[in-house]
Amino acid sequence: MRGLPLAAWAYVVGVVALAAGLVATASFAGFQYRTFGVLAVLFLVCDSAPALLNSERVRVSVSFSATLASVVLLGPAGAALVGACAVVTGQRHLGPEKRLFNAAQFALCGYVAGQVFVHTGGTPWASVASHNSVSRTLGPFIAADVTFVAVNLLLIGGILVTAKQGSVHDLRWGPIATLAFGCLGYGMFGLLIAALWSQVGVSSALLVLLPLFIARWAFALTRAQQKAYDATIAALCQAVETKDYYTRGHSERVSRGSVMIAEEIGMRAERITAIRYAGMLHDVGKLGVPTKVLQKSGGLTEEEYAAIQLHPMRGLEIVREIGFLDEALNGIMHHHEKMNGRGYPMGLAGDEIPEFARAISVADAFDSMTSDRSYRGARSREEAVAELRKCAGSDFDPQMVDAFVKALETVGWEPPEPVTLPDDDVVETTQQDHDDPTVPLKVFGEGAR
Repeated sequence: MRGLPLAAWAYVVGVVALAAGLVATASFAGFQYRTFGVLAVLFLVCDSAPALLNSERVRVSVSFSATLASVVLLGPAGAALVGACAVVTGQRHLGPEKRLFNAAQFALCGYVAGQVFVHTGGTPWASVASHNSVSRTLGPFIAADVTFVAVNLLLIGGILVTAKQGSVHDLRWGPIATLAFGCLGYGMFGLLIAALWSQVGVSSALLVLLPLFIARWAFALTRAQQKAYDATIAALCQAVETKDYYTRGHSERVSRGSVMIAEEIGMRAERITAIRYAGMLHDVGKLGVPTKVLQKSGGLTEEEYAAIQLHPMRGLEIVREIGFLDEALNGIMHHHEKMNGRGYPMGLAGDEIPEFARAISVADAFDSMTSDRSYRGARSREEAVAELRKCAGSDFDPQMVDAFVKALETVGWEPPEPVTLPDDDVVETTQQDHDDPTVPLKVFGEGAR
Protein backbone atom coordinates (compact mmCIF):
# COMPACT_ATOMS: atom_id res chain seq x y z
CA MET A 1 0.00 0.00 0.00
CA ARG A 2 3.03 2.25 -0.10
CA GLY A 3 2.70 5.09 -2.55
CA LEU A 4 -1.08 5.23 -2.22
CA PRO A 5 -2.78 8.44 -3.33
CA LEU A 6 -4.13 10.77 -0.67
CA ALA A 7 -7.73 9.64 -1.25
CA ALA A 8 -6.78 6.03 -0.51
CA TRP A 9 -4.95 6.96 2.68
CA ALA A 10 -7.96 8.99 3.79
CA TYR A 11 -10.18 5.99 3.09
CA VAL A 12 -7.93 3.66 5.11
CA VAL A 13 -7.78 6.08 8.03
CA GLY A 14 -11.55 6.51 7.92
CA VAL A 15 -12.19 2.74 7.97
CA VAL A 16 -9.72 2.20 10.83
CA ALA A 17 -11.17 5.12 12.84
CA LEU A 18 -14.73 3.90 12.36
CA ALA A 19 -13.85 0.37 13.44
CA ALA A 20 -11.92 1.63 16.48
CA GLY A 21 -14.81 3.87 17.47
CA LEU A 22 -17.35 1.04 17.26
CA VAL A 23 -15.22 -1.27 19.38
CA ALA A 24 -14.42 1.46 21.92
CA THR A 25 -18.07 2.37 22.44
CA ALA A 26 -19.50 -1.16 22.38
CA SER A 27 -20.90 -2.77 25.51
CA PHE A 28 -19.03 -5.81 26.83
CA ALA A 29 -21.29 -6.59 29.78
CA GLY A 30 -21.25 -10.33 30.45
CA PHE A 31 -18.65 -10.86 27.74
CA GLN A 32 -17.51 -14.48 27.27
CA TYR A 33 -13.72 -14.01 27.33
CA ARG A 34 -12.95 -17.72 27.16
CA THR A 35 -15.13 -18.11 24.08
CA PHE A 36 -13.50 -15.05 22.56
CA GLY A 37 -10.01 -16.45 23.15
CA VAL A 38 -10.77 -19.73 21.41
CA LEU A 39 -12.48 -18.07 18.44
CA ALA A 40 -9.63 -15.56 18.12
CA VAL A 41 -7.09 -18.40 17.93
CA LEU A 42 -9.26 -20.21 15.36
CA PHE A 43 -9.52 -16.99 13.34
CA LEU A 44 -5.74 -16.44 13.35
CA VAL A 45 -4.95 -20.04 12.42
CA CYS A 46 -7.23 -19.81 9.39
CA ASP A 47 -6.23 -16.25 8.45
CA SER A 48 -2.53 -17.10 8.49
CA ALA A 49 -2.94 -19.61 5.65
CA PRO A 50 -5.04 -17.92 2.93
CA ALA A 51 -5.54 -19.43 -0.50
CA LEU A 52 -4.60 -17.66 -3.71
CA LEU A 53 -7.35 -16.98 -6.21
CA ASN A 54 -6.87 -16.37 -9.95
CA SER A 55 -4.55 -13.45 -9.33
CA GLU A 56 -1.22 -13.46 -7.53
CA ARG A 57 -2.43 -10.41 -5.58
CA VAL A 58 -5.79 -11.78 -4.47
CA ARG A 59 -6.03 -14.10 -1.49
CA VAL A 60 -9.05 -15.45 0.29
CA SER A 61 -9.17 -16.70 3.85
CA VAL A 62 -11.80 -18.93 5.45
CA SER A 63 -11.19 -17.13 8.74
CA PHE A 64 -14.45 -15.22 8.36
CA SER A 65 -16.16 -18.46 9.43
CA ALA A 66 -14.78 -17.85 12.92
CA THR A 67 -16.00 -14.24 12.80
CA LEU A 68 -19.48 -15.37 11.80
CA ALA A 69 -19.47 -17.96 14.57
CA SER A 70 -18.68 -15.13 16.98
CA VAL A 71 -21.75 -13.27 15.68
CA VAL A 72 -23.85 -16.09 17.15
CA LEU A 73 -21.75 -16.81 20.22
CA LEU A 74 -20.62 -13.31 21.22
CA GLY A 75 -22.83 -10.75 19.49
CA PRO A 76 -21.79 -7.66 17.46
CA ALA A 77 -19.06 -6.42 19.81
CA GLY A 78 -17.46 -9.86 20.11
CA ALA A 79 -17.56 -10.37 16.35
CA ALA A 80 -15.82 -7.03 15.87
CA LEU A 81 -13.09 -8.00 18.34
CA VAL A 82 -12.50 -11.35 16.65
CA GLY A 83 -12.22 -9.64 13.27
CA ALA A 84 -9.80 -7.09 14.70
CA CYS A 85 -7.40 -9.93 15.49
CA ALA A 86 -6.35 -9.79 11.83
CA VAL A 87 -3.88 -7.12 12.89
CA VAL A 88 -1.60 -9.89 14.24
CA THR A 89 -2.12 -12.30 11.33
CA GLY A 90 0.65 -14.71 10.40
CA GLN A 91 0.74 -13.46 6.81
CA ARG A 92 4.28 -12.12 6.83
CA HIS A 93 4.02 -10.37 3.46
CA LEU A 94 1.52 -7.86 4.86
CA GLY A 95 2.86 -4.52 6.02
CA PRO A 96 1.51 -2.75 9.12
CA GLU A 97 -0.86 -0.51 7.13
CA LYS A 98 -2.42 -3.53 5.38
CA ARG A 99 -2.78 -5.31 8.70
CA LEU A 100 -4.57 -2.33 10.18
CA PHE A 101 -6.91 -2.03 7.23
CA ASN A 102 -7.69 -5.76 7.18
CA ALA A 103 -8.34 -5.77 10.93
CA ALA A 104 -10.59 -2.72 10.63
CA GLN A 105 -12.61 -4.04 7.72
CA PHE A 106 -13.05 -7.47 9.37
CA ALA A 107 -14.14 -5.72 12.57
CA LEU A 108 -16.67 -3.62 10.67
CA CYS A 109 -17.97 -6.66 8.80
CA GLY A 110 -18.37 -8.57 12.05
CA TYR A 111 -20.05 -5.70 13.86
CA VAL A 112 -22.53 -4.90 11.07
CA ALA A 113 -23.28 -8.61 10.55
CA GLY A 114 -23.83 -8.93 14.29
CA GLN A 115 -26.28 -6.06 14.31
CA VAL A 116 -28.20 -7.61 11.42
CA PHE A 117 -28.24 -10.92 13.29
CA VAL A 118 -29.71 -9.31 16.40
CA HIS A 119 -32.23 -7.15 14.54
CA THR A 120 -33.56 -10.09 12.51
CA GLY A 121 -34.38 -12.06 15.64
CA GLY A 122 -31.09 -13.77 16.47
CA THR A 123 -29.85 -13.99 20.05
CA PRO A 124 -26.22 -14.60 21.13
CA TRP A 125 -26.24 -18.03 22.76
CA ALA A 126 -22.83 -19.06 24.06
CA SER A 127 -24.52 -20.55 27.09
CA VAL A 128 -27.50 -22.08 25.26
CA ALA A 129 -27.42 -25.83 24.70
CA SER A 130 -30.91 -26.39 23.29
CA HIS A 131 -31.00 -28.41 20.09
CA ASN A 132 -33.68 -26.01 18.82
CA SER A 133 -31.26 -23.07 18.87
CA VAL A 134 -29.86 -23.81 15.42
CA SER A 135 -33.26 -23.89 13.70
CA ARG A 136 -34.29 -20.63 15.39
CA THR A 137 -30.98 -19.04 14.43
CA LEU A 138 -30.79 -20.15 10.79
CA GLY A 139 -32.68 -17.21 9.23
CA PRO A 140 -30.90 -14.47 11.18
CA PHE A 141 -27.55 -16.19 10.56
CA ILE A 142 -28.09 -16.29 6.79
CA ALA A 143 -28.91 -12.58 6.90
CA ALA A 144 -25.70 -11.95 8.86
CA ASP A 145 -23.68 -14.08 6.42
CA VAL A 146 -24.97 -12.12 3.42
CA THR A 147 -24.29 -8.83 5.21
CA PHE A 148 -20.76 -9.86 6.17
CA VAL A 149 -19.80 -10.80 2.60
CA ALA A 150 -21.46 -7.71 1.09
CA VAL A 151 -19.73 -5.30 3.49
CA ASN A 152 -16.43 -7.08 2.97
CA LEU A 153 -16.64 -6.73 -0.82
CA LEU A 154 -17.72 -3.08 -0.57
CA LEU A 155 -14.85 -2.16 1.73
CA ILE A 156 -12.28 -3.91 -0.46
CA GLY A 157 -13.80 -2.35 -3.57
CA GLY A 158 -13.49 1.04 -1.91
CA ILE A 159 -9.76 0.72 -1.43
CA LEU A 160 -9.29 -0.47 -5.01
CA VAL A 161 -11.21 2.47 -6.43
CA THR A 162 -9.60 5.12 -4.21
CA ALA A 163 -6.18 3.64 -4.93
CA LYS A 164 -7.01 4.05 -8.65
CA GLN A 165 -6.40 0.36 -9.28
CA GLY A 166 -9.79 0.23 -10.94
CA SER A 167 -13.15 1.94 -11.19
CA VAL A 168 -16.74 0.90 -10.78
CA HIS A 169 -16.91 0.43 -14.56
CA ASP A 170 -13.85 -1.85 -14.48
CA LEU A 171 -15.35 -4.26 -11.96
CA ARG A 172 -16.02 -7.71 -13.39
CA TRP A 173 -19.33 -8.52 -11.80
CA GLY A 174 -19.43 -12.14 -12.96
CA PRO A 175 -16.27 -13.23 -11.10
CA ILE A 176 -17.28 -11.08 -8.12
CA ALA A 177 -20.64 -12.83 -7.93
CA THR A 178 -18.94 -16.24 -8.12
CA LEU A 179 -16.55 -15.29 -5.32
CA ALA A 180 -19.42 -13.90 -3.23
CA PHE A 181 -21.47 -17.08 -3.49
CA GLY A 182 -18.40 -19.14 -2.56
CA CYS A 183 -17.80 -16.97 0.50
CA LEU A 184 -21.45 -17.24 1.51
CA GLY A 185 -21.17 -21.01 1.42
CA TYR A 186 -17.99 -21.09 3.46
CA GLY A 187 -19.52 -18.57 5.87
CA MET A 188 -22.10 -21.19 6.82
CA PHE A 189 -19.28 -22.97 8.63
CA GLY A 190 -19.79 -20.29 11.27
CA LEU A 191 -23.19 -21.75 12.15
CA LEU A 192 -21.61 -25.22 12.30
CA ILE A 193 -19.04 -23.93 14.79
CA ALA A 194 -21.74 -22.33 16.92
CA ALA A 195 -23.93 -25.47 16.83
CA LEU A 196 -21.05 -27.73 17.85
CA TRP A 197 -20.09 -25.25 20.56
CA SER A 198 -23.51 -25.59 22.15
CA GLN A 199 -23.04 -29.36 22.31
CA VAL A 200 -19.35 -30.04 22.99
CA GLY A 201 -17.95 -26.65 24.04
CA VAL A 202 -14.41 -25.47 23.37
CA SER A 203 -13.32 -28.65 21.60
CA SER A 204 -15.67 -27.74 18.74
CA ALA A 205 -12.89 -25.45 17.47
CA LEU A 206 -10.71 -28.49 16.83
CA LEU A 207 -13.57 -30.38 15.18
CA VAL A 208 -14.15 -27.68 12.57
CA LEU A 209 -10.49 -27.17 11.68
CA LEU A 210 -10.56 -30.12 9.28
CA PRO A 211 -13.57 -28.96 7.21
CA LEU A 212 -12.27 -25.39 7.27
CA PHE A 213 -8.92 -26.43 5.86
CA ILE A 214 -10.64 -28.65 3.33
CA ALA A 215 -12.43 -25.50 2.21
CA ARG A 216 -9.10 -23.69 2.04
CA TRP A 217 -7.64 -26.60 0.06
CA ALA A 218 -10.58 -26.34 -2.37
CA PHE A 219 -9.76 -22.67 -2.99
CA ALA A 220 -6.10 -23.53 -3.56
CA LEU A 221 -6.98 -26.44 -5.83
CA THR A 222 -9.11 -24.15 -7.97
CA ARG A 223 -6.15 -21.80 -8.30
CA ALA A 224 -3.78 -24.62 -9.27
CA GLN A 225 -6.27 -25.97 -11.80
CA GLN A 226 -6.70 -22.51 -13.31
CA LYS A 227 -2.92 -22.12 -13.66
CA ALA A 228 -2.70 -25.48 -15.42
CA TYR A 229 -5.48 -24.46 -17.83
CA ASP A 230 -3.81 -21.13 -18.55
CA ALA A 231 -0.44 -22.80 -19.14
CA THR A 232 -2.02 -25.17 -21.65
CA ILE A 233 -3.69 -22.30 -23.50
CA ALA A 234 -0.52 -20.19 -23.47
CA ALA A 235 1.57 -23.01 -24.92
CA LEU A 236 -0.85 -23.49 -27.81
CA CYS A 237 -0.99 -19.74 -28.48
CA GLN A 238 2.78 -19.47 -28.53
CA ALA A 239 2.98 -22.30 -31.04
CA VAL A 240 0.49 -20.51 -33.31
CA GLU A 241 2.21 -17.14 -33.12
CA THR A 242 5.59 -18.53 -34.12
CA LYS A 243 4.13 -18.89 -37.62
CA ASP A 244 3.94 -15.12 -38.09
CA TYR A 245 6.01 -12.65 -36.07
CA TYR A 246 3.43 -9.91 -36.67
CA THR A 247 0.65 -11.80 -34.88
CA ARG A 248 2.40 -12.04 -31.53
CA GLY A 249 0.03 -11.05 -28.75
CA HIS A 250 -2.93 -11.17 -31.15
CA SER A 251 -4.62 -14.11 -29.43
CA GLU A 252 -4.40 -12.50 -26.01
CA ARG A 253 -5.87 -9.24 -27.29
CA VAL A 254 -8.71 -11.02 -29.11
CA SER A 255 -9.42 -12.87 -25.87
CA ARG A 256 -9.55 -9.59 -23.96
CA GLY A 257 -11.81 -8.00 -26.56
CA SER A 258 -14.15 -10.99 -26.53
CA VAL A 259 -14.42 -10.78 -22.75
CA MET A 260 -15.21 -7.07 -23.01
CA ILE A 261 -18.13 -7.89 -25.30
CA ALA A 262 -19.28 -10.76 -23.09
CA GLU A 263 -19.33 -8.57 -20.00
CA GLU A 264 -21.10 -5.76 -21.84
CA ILE A 265 -23.95 -8.04 -22.95
CA GLY A 266 -24.20 -9.65 -19.49
CA MET A 267 -22.86 -13.16 -19.98
CA ARG A 268 -22.65 -15.38 -16.89
CA ALA A 269 -19.27 -15.77 -15.20
CA GLU A 270 -18.65 -19.31 -16.41
CA ARG A 271 -19.41 -18.31 -20.02
CA ILE A 272 -17.05 -15.35 -19.73
CA THR A 273 -14.30 -17.76 -18.72
CA ALA A 274 -15.15 -19.98 -21.68
CA ILE A 275 -15.10 -17.12 -24.19
CA ARG A 276 -11.74 -16.00 -22.80
CA TYR A 277 -10.37 -19.42 -23.69
CA ALA A 278 -12.07 -19.33 -27.09
CA GLY A 279 -10.50 -15.97 -27.88
CA MET A 280 -7.07 -17.25 -26.94
CA LEU A 281 -7.42 -20.34 -29.12
CA HIS A 282 -9.46 -18.98 -32.04
CA ASP A 283 -6.52 -19.34 -34.46
CA VAL A 284 -5.09 -22.59 -33.09
CA GLY A 285 -6.11 -24.27 -36.36
CA LYS A 286 -3.29 -22.38 -38.10
CA LEU A 287 -1.03 -25.09 -36.72
CA GLY A 288 -2.59 -27.35 -39.35
CA VAL A 289 -2.05 -24.90 -42.23
CA PRO A 290 1.30 -25.00 -44.04
CA THR A 291 3.48 -22.07 -43.03
CA LYS A 292 4.22 -21.25 -46.67
CA VAL A 293 0.49 -20.69 -47.20
CA LEU A 294 0.10 -18.44 -44.15
CA GLN A 295 3.16 -16.41 -45.11
CA LYS A 296 2.52 -16.23 -48.86
CA SER A 297 2.86 -12.68 -50.13
CA GLY A 298 0.93 -13.07 -53.37
CA GLY A 299 -2.47 -14.39 -54.27
CA LEU A 300 -3.59 -17.85 -53.15
CA THR A 301 -4.45 -20.80 -55.32
CA GLU A 302 -7.81 -22.48 -54.83
CA GLU A 303 -6.10 -25.25 -52.85
CA GLU A 304 -4.28 -22.77 -50.64
CA TYR A 305 -7.44 -20.80 -50.01
CA ALA A 306 -9.22 -24.02 -49.07
CA ALA A 307 -6.46 -24.71 -46.53
CA ILE A 308 -7.09 -21.27 -45.00
CA GLN A 309 -10.84 -21.92 -44.87
CA LEU A 310 -10.28 -25.20 -43.09
CA HIS A 311 -8.23 -23.75 -40.23
CA PRO A 312 -11.24 -23.29 -37.89
CA MET A 313 -12.12 -26.98 -38.35
CA ARG A 314 -8.52 -27.99 -37.78
CA GLY A 315 -8.58 -25.90 -34.62
CA LEU A 316 -11.58 -27.85 -33.41
CA GLU A 317 -9.78 -31.12 -34.15
CA ILE A 318 -6.74 -29.99 -32.16
CA VAL A 319 -8.54 -28.91 -28.98
CA ARG A 320 -11.83 -30.84 -28.94
CA GLU A 321 -10.50 -33.34 -26.39
CA ILE A 322 -9.59 -30.58 -23.91
CA GLY A 323 -12.51 -31.08 -21.53
CA PHE A 324 -12.62 -27.65 -19.88
CA LEU A 325 -13.20 -25.73 -23.12
CA ASP A 326 -16.91 -26.64 -23.42
CA GLU A 327 -18.74 -23.85 -25.27
CA ALA A 328 -15.42 -22.33 -26.34
CA LEU A 329 -15.26 -24.96 -29.09
CA ASN A 330 -18.14 -23.24 -30.93
CA GLY A 331 -16.26 -19.96 -30.91
CA ILE A 332 -13.12 -21.57 -32.31
CA MET A 333 -15.01 -23.42 -35.02
CA HIS A 334 -17.18 -20.58 -36.33
CA HIS A 335 -15.35 -17.28 -35.74
CA HIS A 336 -15.01 -16.71 -39.51
CA GLU A 337 -18.69 -17.10 -40.29
CA LYS A 338 -20.46 -13.95 -41.53
CA MET A 339 -23.94 -12.69 -40.82
CA ASN A 340 -24.75 -12.79 -44.55
CA GLY A 341 -23.76 -16.45 -44.81
CA ARG A 342 -20.64 -15.84 -46.92
CA GLY A 343 -18.15 -16.85 -44.26
CA TYR A 344 -16.48 -20.18 -43.58
CA PRO A 345 -16.14 -23.07 -42.84
CA MET A 346 -19.90 -23.86 -42.95
CA GLY A 347 -21.52 -20.73 -44.38
CA LEU A 348 -23.76 -20.14 -41.35
CA ALA A 349 -25.82 -16.95 -41.30
CA GLY A 350 -27.43 -14.72 -38.68
CA ASP A 351 -28.47 -16.45 -35.47
CA GLU A 352 -27.19 -19.77 -36.82
CA ILE A 353 -23.73 -18.51 -35.85
CA PRO A 354 -22.96 -19.30 -32.18
CA GLU A 355 -22.89 -16.29 -29.88
CA PHE A 356 -19.24 -16.87 -28.95
CA ALA A 357 -18.21 -16.83 -32.61
CA ARG A 358 -20.12 -13.59 -33.30
CA ALA A 359 -18.31 -11.89 -30.41
CA ILE A 360 -14.86 -13.23 -31.28
CA SER A 361 -15.13 -12.19 -34.95
CA VAL A 362 -15.60 -8.54 -33.91
CA ALA A 363 -12.64 -8.55 -31.50
CA ASP A 364 -10.55 -10.45 -34.05
CA ALA A 365 -11.16 -7.96 -36.84
CA PHE A 366 -10.65 -4.93 -34.60
CA ASP A 367 -7.29 -6.14 -33.32
CA SER A 368 -6.13 -7.04 -36.80
CA MET A 369 -6.99 -3.56 -38.09
CA THR A 370 -5.32 -1.76 -35.15
CA SER A 371 -2.12 -3.84 -35.32
CA ASP A 372 0.96 -3.35 -37.48
CA ARG A 373 1.29 -5.66 -40.45
CA SER A 374 4.20 -6.12 -42.84
CA TYR A 375 2.25 -4.41 -45.63
CA ARG A 376 0.75 -1.51 -43.63
CA GLY A 377 0.85 0.29 -40.32
CA ALA A 378 -1.80 0.02 -37.64
CA ARG A 379 -5.08 1.81 -38.29
CA SER A 380 -6.47 4.18 -35.69
CA ARG A 381 -9.15 3.08 -33.25
CA GLU A 382 -11.63 5.42 -34.92
CA GLU A 383 -10.94 3.95 -38.37
CA ALA A 384 -11.34 0.42 -37.07
CA VAL A 385 -14.62 1.23 -35.30
CA ALA A 386 -15.93 2.87 -38.48
CA GLU A 387 -15.10 -0.27 -40.44
CA LEU A 388 -16.84 -2.48 -37.87
CA ARG A 389 -19.96 -0.33 -38.11
CA LYS A 390 -19.77 -0.37 -41.92
CA CYS A 391 -19.66 -4.18 -41.93
CA ALA A 392 -22.28 -4.63 -39.20
CA GLY A 393 -25.15 -6.68 -40.52
CA SER A 394 -23.16 -8.17 -43.40
CA ASP A 395 -20.00 -9.48 -41.73
CA PHE A 396 -20.61 -8.79 -38.04
CA ASP A 397 -23.51 -9.01 -35.60
CA PRO A 398 -24.63 -5.38 -34.99
CA GLN A 399 -25.34 -6.18 -31.32
CA MET A 400 -21.79 -7.40 -30.82
CA VAL A 401 -20.36 -4.35 -32.59
CA ASP A 402 -22.42 -2.01 -30.41
CA ALA A 403 -21.36 -3.87 -27.25
CA PHE A 404 -17.69 -3.72 -28.23
CA VAL A 405 -17.84 0.01 -29.01
CA LYS A 406 -19.52 0.69 -25.64
CA ALA A 407 -16.87 -1.37 -23.87
CA LEU A 408 -14.13 0.56 -25.67
CA GLU A 409 -15.56 3.81 -24.34
CA THR A 410 -15.64 2.60 -20.73
CA VAL A 411 -12.76 0.12 -20.48
CA GLY A 412 -10.49 1.39 -23.24
CA TRP A 413 -8.08 -0.56 -25.39
CA GLU A 414 -4.34 -0.95 -25.08
CA PRO A 415 -2.93 -1.23 -28.60
CA PRO A 416 -0.01 -3.55 -29.29
CA GLU A 417 3.53 -2.26 -29.22
CA PRO A 418 5.01 -1.45 -32.64
CA VAL A 419 6.61 -4.53 -34.16
CA THR A 420 10.41 -4.57 -34.14
CA LEU A 421 11.84 -7.42 -36.16
CA PRO A 422 14.84 -9.22 -34.63
CA ASP A 423 18.22 -8.42 -36.20
CA ASP A 424 19.57 -11.95 -35.98
CA ASP A 425 16.78 -13.76 -37.79
CA VAL A 426 15.06 -13.73 -41.15
CA VAL A 427 11.35 -13.33 -40.51
CA GLU A 428 8.94 -14.35 -43.24
CA THR A 429 5.70 -12.38 -43.17
CA THR A 430 2.56 -12.46 -45.27
CA GLN A 431 1.24 -9.63 -47.39
CA GLN A 432 -2.33 -10.66 -46.56
CA ASP A 433 -4.44 -11.04 -43.44
CA HIS A 434 -7.53 -13.22 -43.36
CA ASP A 435 -8.71 -11.38 -40.19
CA ASP A 436 -8.69 -7.89 -41.73
CA PRO A 437 -12.03 -7.03 -43.40
CA THR A 438 -10.44 -4.10 -45.26
CA VAL A 439 -7.90 -6.30 -47.08
CA PRO A 440 -9.64 -9.48 -48.28
CA LEU A 441 -7.60 -12.48 -49.34
CA LYS A 442 -6.86 -12.66 -53.07
CA VAL A 443 -7.39 -15.96 -54.83
CA PHE A 444 -6.13 -16.69 -58.34
CA GLY A 445 -9.08 -16.85 -60.71
CA GLU A 446 -11.57 -15.61 -58.13
CA GLY A 447 -10.61 -11.99 -57.53
CA ALA A 448 -10.92 -10.47 -54.08
CA ARG A 449 -12.61 -12.43 -51.30
